Amino acid sequence: MSLDAAAASLADHLLEQEFVEVLAHHDADGIAAASILCHAMFREGGQFRLRTHAGITAAEIPHDGSVLLCDFGSTLADLPSDVMVVDHHLPHFEGDYHVNPRLAGIDGDRNLSAAGAAYLVAQHMGDNRDLASLALLGIIGDGQEIEGPNRDISGEGIANGFITPRRGLRLPGRGLVEQLTLAVNPYLTGFSGDPDAARALVSQVTDEDDVDLESLLSRVVLTAAPDASLSALCGIWGTTYSLGREVIDEAVNLAAVVDACGKAGRGDIGASLCLRSTHALKEAWEITARYRQAVIASIRGARRLDGHLALFAVDDGAVASDVADALANDLVQSGPVFVIGEHGPHCLISARCPPGIELDLDPLMRRVAEACGGQGGGHHRRAGARIDADQVDRFRRELEREVPA
Repeated sequence: MSLDAAAASLADHLLEQEFVEVLAHHDADGIAAASILCHAMFREGGQFRLRTHAGITAAEIPHDGSVLLCDFGSTLADLPSDVMVVDHHLPHFEGDYHVNPRLAGIDGDRNLSAAGAAYLVAQHMGDNRDLASLALLGIIGDGQEIEGPNRDISGEGIANGFITPRRGLRLPGRGLVEQLTLAVNPYLTGFSGDPDAARALVSQVTDEDDVDLESLLSRVVLTAAPDASLSALCGIWGTTYSLGREVIDEAVNLAAVVDACGKAGRGDIGASLCLRSTHALKEAWEITARYRQAVIASIRGARRLDGHLALFAVDDGAVASDVADALANDLVQSGPVFVIGEHGPHCLISARCPPGIELDLDPLMRRVAEACGGQGGGHHRRAGARIDADQVDRFRRELEREVPA
């Protein structure tokens, strides 16, 4: 079945439901995907409840009513066949209502996110072209490229006036000092987590409220360069997007705030922003600042557990994903990076391949996690796992056997 046919089939099925339980992965892509479909259902008179989760298992699926999973579910072979799934991870689910670019031969790592797949479904439910701006959150949040279907969706949003591209700093925040202080992707040694250094720099390059951007960029690069990867330095400046219909105009800002709220356990606030409510906007920014400060503290305090593997421990499993992104992509590494942290009775592990490192992390994390009684999987270069907290030593041993020297 083509991707468009799968999207049309799911759209028709959603429109037949009186009430849908929507469960979304707690990052920007998952929350945006769920919000796109909730917008589409609401506009057609449908009812829903939207909740966010760090992960999902078949045992956690509600059994009374219609269930839609966004940005997770594809990796679960034991899901009930009537569950609806919109995802872009490697597919193992074989239900009838499954929209996933990989099933149509499209690269789900680079060319279409869950939010993008949700946008395709929404277009079969009514005129929802304005939701292209939310699909952009999946591209930004998952670090995808503007290629293939992503290019088509963003181009449609630009053509219809919902997305306006421009050039600028790609650092989330409400001003230069906050942008530098809360820099996580990329992580900038010398500024991330150091408001005094950020204020000093901004003062030096500002004259009567006019910022000398060339001087700013030069100084940031010179300060961060000894520790930073090339991709981190290139990520400071580039194409940004204005989103005329959204409650936060700048796409990088909206993606960062939604992502932080979800991972901080306030996915309800992240979703409210995607549903275009401003009631918790101030609180959302405060959550974002606290969350990104926690990520920066964990990057600085990450403890290496193995002399052979780039296996790191952090105290808070909720930030493991973002710490792994920073360690793998923004600091120079010679192999795959694994970050593990406790999250309640479980440990969450995030695995990343730095630029230039090729290792298929999805089957690797699946095998290692299952050997420890847990679950794992994801993408080729970005994957994760959840295991019981008492299985950390075994996970480490299994990983040492699996990862080549």
